[in-house]
Amino acid sequence: MSVEQLSPVAARATTGAPAPRSKNGGRDGRWWIPWLFLAPAIILFALFKFIPMGNALVMSFQDVQPFLGNRWVGTSNYATMLASEGFHSAAWHTIVLAVGQTAGSMALGFALALLMEGQSRKLGFIRSAAFLPVVVPMAVVAELWRIMYHPTADGMINSIIGLVGLGPSGFINDPDASMASVIMTGIWRGAPYDMMIFMAGLAGVNRDLYEAATVDGASRWRRILHVTLPGLRSVFTILFVLAAIRGLRVFTEVFLLTNGGPNGSTEVVMTLIYKLGLEQNRLGVGAAGAVLLFVATLVLTVFVYLLRRKENR
Repeated sequence: MSVEQLSPVAARATTGAPAPRSKNGGRDGRWWIPWLFLAPAIILFALFKFIPMGNALVMSFQDVQPFLGNRWVGTSNYATMLASEGFHSAAWHTIVLAVGQTAGSMALGFALALLMEGQSRKLGFIRSAAFLPVVVPMAVVAELWRIMYHPTADGMINSIIGLVGLGPSGFINDPDASMASVIMTGIWRGAPYDMMIFMAGLAGVNRDLYEAATVDGASRWRRILHVTLPGLRSVFTILFVLAAIRGLRVFTEVFLLTNGGPNGSTEVVMTLIYKLGLEQNRLGVGAAGAVLLFVATLVLTVFVYLLRRKENR
């Protein structure tokens, strides 16, 4: 039977020709099938993410008065927020917290990845155990650390540091130590996530480079410095963006551990927005703060992307 006598579908299968595209760009007119599978996720994102984001943007230009009607005030809410000393202090605390958690979690995650790299079954169990802080709810993590941070001399961490002669600390109850305490909690929870990303990146590093460096007499530190770190450059970029965004949007651990205290020493932008909007009923000003935080996060992401793109040229 010749190709001309076959049906159109069989002829395409025999000759290897691609299926004809419909006018809408889909195959056989069924372009809508992928969108059908995506529809539930798109609807959920629209209802719980995109529409609320649009409402928050509109609210940031309004004096929001529930049940009484909103009044348009232009950029007054932004001016109020930017001129507020509380916002300046919260922004600085957010930057300190983001830098501390990002640097600490990436450094600890990288060290853990180097220690747990391999194919041993025992390492598989240890990796799973090390990853547990990531999957434990933040409320549980915060309560756990609150217990360990008990400020008395018989508290868990105070008992440990007392063994080396250090006096008891107030931790989250001490304005001078509260920020470091929150940062430590964030590092403990974020490092295992960074560890798994680093381990995935280490699997892609060329092993021949390690062997060549070993033959040349390079120490382990030099192999890490000149082989491992350059091979993980893209991984560091991705993790930096993710960790920085996570640090800028930090809320749960601060809210549960200190609620911005003591004396505002751990107040961050997210807790300030929460208090303005839901405790003081200044929804417009709180929405303006949320938009400013979103813009800062977007600028950071775009800056890192452009910098990375410039390095790859």
